[in-house]
Amino acid sequence: MNDKTISQEELKAGIERALARTGRGQSDNLKRLTGGATMESWRFEAEGEAFVLRRAPSLAFMDGRPFGHESEAAIIRSAHAAGVTAPEVLTVLEAKDGIGSGFIMRALPGTPDPRAILAMEQPDRILGEVARDLARIHSIGRADLPADVPVMDYAEGVESLRLQFEEAGGDRPIIALGLRWLADNVPAAVEPVLNHGDYRLGNILCEDSHLTGVLDWELAHFGDPHEDLAFGCMPVWRFARYDRPALGLGSLEDYFAAYEAESGRKVDPARFRFWSVYRTVWWALGCIRMADFWRRGEDRMLERVVISRRTSEQELDLLMLLEEDAPEEERAKPVRFEPSEFHHGKGEATLSELLQAINEWLGSMKGKVEGHDKFQLAVARNALGMAIREEAELPGHFESKSVAREITSGERSLQTPGMLGWLRHSALEKLSVDVPKYPALAAARKSWTGEE
Repeated sequence: MNDKTISQEELKAGIERALARTGRGQSDNLKRLTGGATMESWRFEAEGEAFVLRRAPSLAFMDGRPFGHESEAAIIRSAHAAGVTAPEVLTVLEAKDGIGSGFIMRALPGTPDPRAILAMEQPDRILGEVARDLARIHSIGRADLPADVPVMDYAEGVESLRLQFEEAGGDRPIIALGLRWLADNVPAAVEPVLNHGDYRLGNILCEDSHLTGVLDWELAHFGDPHEDLAFGCMPVWRFARYDRPALGLGSLEDYFAAYEAESGRKVDPARFRFWSVYRTVWWALGCIRMADFWRRGEDRMLERVVISRRTSEQELDLLMLLEEDAPEEERAKPVRFEPSEFHHGKGEATLSELLQAINEWLGSMKGKVEGHDKFQLAVARNALGMAIREEAELPGHFESKSVAREITSGERSLQTPGMLGWLRHSALEKLSVDVPKYPALAAARKSWTGEE
């Protein structure tokens, strides 16, 4: 059976085969949950209780991963036992279940919606509970985990990112700048601790200003605790609260103080910055790779190609992290940037107008679809918006492989006169097409152009 084309009826039957191992019977109300850049999540009920199936969209998605769903489930069980707000895993899928790779866990209360979480009355309390969760995760010993949970070598990690960059074309100067900086600033190793690897808004559940769950453990590994601390603070995971640098929930000072009190470890700002840069490059390359998944046919979901265009978010964030290393006179130079406006043509409809017409028609479908289809409709409209703006505003080529190579080789850097200004303009231009509502874009424009 091709697990990419399993019907909902087949999925339900497979779930019930897996549930039988837990002494439960028939399942009902099977619904696909929105979100999830790599794995699928399906919510269902059985005997009056709610559960979630976490499943790979295809077996190809499991290729090259350091561990499979059986080990991921074991990690979650250990975390749950350590007092982390992790779900209870009931059973891991087996080949005889016929629905691929995954596991079933008990559903937790709360919402994963970042905007709903950020609107809760006491975000500072949630931040304190996040710090507590991370401290408990970082205390879990190797003896309590599967042997295949990897230990990160920092230099090997940077080299892996460099290889991914070359495989993706090696034509993005800002990413090249980040890779060069990482190679020049690899910190000394510390005693490794268990990292969740993806602890951020979008992967946590909250209710009534309390943390109720942390999900998506597929990136767990042993490494520097600062990596976990930094990842959730990236601007992309703060959503509408760019002004709150600690997960969109509060200040870094409060976050660090809470973590230090819970863990007994001191937070090192220099190491925090290294992992902020590292994970920004990591996610930029992860976004690019989504398009390759789609091209190879491993997953033809529309969301893959749209996520690939979010690379420009990370390029802007990366430049804002690195620009403090540029000479003061370069940082002080304002950028002249004015985004283009949509112009209607004459005569027959232009490509932009055709795309706009499709976008408007899709907008008329809002309210007529629900569940995952509603999410996919929003993704489709985002994709069309990108195409409309690119056709109207960026008719030329906006990457430069030659500049990226010169940065990689050290021929150019932020010390090169005019380099920072050119990169700033490129970042603003690309992101204004891809995701013009990205909160960091407004902050960058104000900082770089002097405009309100």
